[in-house]
Amino acid sequence: MLLVTLAFVLATSMLSPLKDDVAWLLYVARKWLGGQRLYEDLVEVNPPLIIWLYAIPAWIAGQAGVAPKWIASPFFASLMLGSAWWCACLLQGRAQIFARRLPVFSVIATLLLLLPGVEFGQREHLLAAAVLPYVVLFVRGLEGEREPRWTAIAVGVVASLGCALKPSYAIAFVLMEVAGAMRGHRLFRAASLSFAATALLYGAMVVTFCPAFLTKGVPLALALYGGTDTPMWQIMWESRRLLFGQAVVLALYWVNRDALQRKSPFLRHLVLALTVFAVGATISYVSQGKNWFYHQLPATTAIVLALLVWLAVLLSWRDLPRRRVLLSAPLLALSLVDFTAAGYERMRPWVGAAVEPNQSTEVQLARIIKREKARTYIAFSEWIALGFPVVDDAGVTWASRFDSMWALKGELWRARQDGGAPKDWPIRDWVVKDFVANCPDIAVVDTKSGVNYVGVLIGSSPEFAAAWSHYREIAMIGRLKVLKHDGTGCTSPAKTGSQRESAMAME
Repeated sequence: MLLVTLAFVLATSMLSPLKDDVAWLLYVARKWLGGQRLYEDLVEVNPPLIIWLYAIPAWIAGQAGVAPKWIASPFFASLMLGSAWWCACLLQGRAQIFARRLPVFSVIATLLLLLPGVEFGQREHLLAAAVLPYVVLFVRGLEGEREPRWTAIAVGVVASLGCALKPSYAIAFVLMEVAGAMRGHRLFRAASLSFAATALLYGAMVVTFCPAFLTKGVPLALALYGGTDTPMWQIMWESRRLLFGQAVVLALYWVNRDALQRKSPFLRHLVLALTVFAVGATISYVSQGKNWFYHQLPATTAIVLALLVWLAVLLSWRDLPRRRVLLSAPLLALSLVDFTAAGYERMRPWVGAAVEPNQSTEVQLARIIKREKARTYIAFSEWIALGFPVVDDAGVTWASRFDSMWALKGELWRARQDGGAPKDWPIRDWVVKDFVANCPDIAVVDTKSGVNYVGVLIGSSPEFAAAWSHYREIAMIGRLKVLKHDGTGCTSPAKTGSQRESAMAME
């Protein structure tokens, strides 16, 4: 089963266009390796660890002369397999259902490979894999086991690096440690201390080697990222499956807590630890104000694993009272079927893009760009996929310091909030400056993005309006209008690399 799953995921991920966030971060990693400066020449709001990590497959791809996704997908898959095997080794023999490593490894690895679907390789996906060995060792400690020192140190380091990818998920670790302390678990252990030491070392590295993240990346995010927020009621509604799963796990625990305590205290603690972590990760997800599924991945991974533990318990423990089984089974089945159906729906477009790649928007755009022999390109939309992976697939230069128009949307949002555009972040001026300096050969306008970005720029910048007058529509792809520069007006795109970087550096 695992080999089939691995082959399926690798084939799908490599034959379909890269997920936009992953494609952008690989692009940033490649440019960083080429000498451009993070948060200055390259505008990004995520902490630098993800760029440093993605630099590994980006560098290998560059050395091998292949597209980054041909290296990135196997790289991500190897991380999932490594985490699953580590968990299986740490779990072995701790309960009847963990008697053999291979089946446990297969189940955990299959879940880690399939659950994210198109979000394969996202930061939250990597975080979920990094934290699982820590959770298992944490539960072993609750059982009174002595920590194997070097294993505990390694587990703490890996979990801390996973959390460093998205520091807001630290609340999940804090809640888990607090719950453990309430049950007599020591706070100061090799795993927790190595977790904290790694976090401090990483923070020192950011301050030393990447101070622009604190002086430019963080302020930019705080000022403008709220422009893409989703109403809380919508986030809670779209989290209903996750919240229901947590409620089911807790209900099963309440109904069967006495039997669990008698048969296997380890399973009782494992279910609780996974659930507490899932609750903390859900709090982090909701507090971010975005309804993006990949933000749910750490919580979803933990709660689906807890549900699978319950499934194994109900299937293997023949002496559970029949009444409890009859009460537990429907809830468990309903939640697992719900997660499975949702996973199937997320998987369909991903598989479709792999089976029929020529039908995807990204491939169609790349084909037009190649046909027109364009050298520079830009898209007016907050949908990152119009830029990445299109830029890599078409072999063109991206004519903006931003991965999409999210920052311009944030500026417009902030202007409505504060009654005027933020003086520290003149995004419109920067977008215009990049556009005129790079004079993109092809421009794409998302006509259904909700914001008429071209209209905003024309209305606020005569320079942009003059440059835009030289573009003519050459194609429509669904809601996307594709325009080509007529070869006159604005600056020639044939700038040197240093001139382009100078024009696009953050002031």
